[in-house]
Amino acid sequence: MKKRMLGKLEVPAIGLGCMVMPGFYLPGSEELSLATLARAAEIGCNFLDTSDMYGNGANEKLLARALKGRRDAYIVATKFGQVRRPDGAMDVDGRPEYVAEACDKSLARLGIDHIDLYYQHRVDPKVPIEDTVGAMKRLVEQGKVRHLGLSEAGVKTIRRAHAVHPIAALQTEYSLWSRDVEAEILPACRELGIGFVAYSPLGRGVFGGEIAGADSLGEGDRRRDHPRFQGENLKANLDRLVEPVRRIAAARGCAPAQIALAWLLARGDDIVPIPGTRRIEHLESNVAAAEIALTAAEVAQLDAACPPGAAKGTRYPAGAMSKLNI
Repeated sequence: MKKRMLGKLEVPAIGLGCMVMPGFYLPGSEELSLATLARAAEIGCNFLDTSDMYGNGANEKLLARALKGRRDAYIVATKFGQVRRPDGAMDVDGRPEYVAEACDKSLARLGIDHIDLYYQHRVDPKVPIEDTVGAMKRLVEQGKVRHLGLSEAGVKTIRRAHAVHPIAALQTEYSLWSRDVEAEILPACRELGIGFVAYSPLGRGVFGGEIAGADSLGEGDRRRDHPRFQGENLKANLDRLVEPVRRIAAARGCAPAQIALAWLLARGDDIVPIPGTRRIEHLESNVAAAEIALTAAEVAQLDAACPPGAAKGTRYPAGAMSKLNI
């Protein structure tokens, strides 16, 4: 697997998002996921991304089973800051004392003595970012964390955070139907030497080639709550944005997901997509995308077919949208 840099942290060009594994989206086979995690290490896709809020810690506990006895085989990234209130609603907590508490709990669940990349999952507008990152910096000084990251942060916050301690990576949604980071956020990261981790690089599966309409989403699928996956929005997105990707994939003799990932990789060598999967065949297909070099004409074709702002519907429901780009 080719390598890329997130600040001073070397990682594979394509990582593995673990959110889709049992514990967050839908029930599934833990043994199947563990086999996928083992295969990921074998083929060099060993940059694992999780969070303490995926299944309220269940996802981290699953990864602990893969990490046991094989810590050095993986690069582990996890996150803190999204918390569930007693009424079930989600909130954000960036208080310094919570940062320390959350880190210790993640280390215990993961069964490891350090986290390679530790993100603030969402920025807490109630707490100065200097205070939150100051607490994260102390974790680095204590040896509990190696590198720091932010997720879905705005440009001003990124700059203020980076002034307290070098930020290795910003993790934000980025794909052919979520290109808003290109205007200001990605240029700021490049100015500061911050790597970019693209989550949901396949548009939450829409560029995977398996979603033909709303009836493709099963009962309980969280994407049903996302405006882009609803009714006429989804139909328009499939027709306008996904179909061009499918055509290029067919001409290339590869999977649509591979084209979507190859496009992201072509946006710059500081971008690391982390497609999520629980299946070995999808993992291997995603990893193979790192070897696909799109032509300038193909990149231009995709840029024209999927321009910024072209997707119908917001990428999250209104409540979640209010917590982005702070």
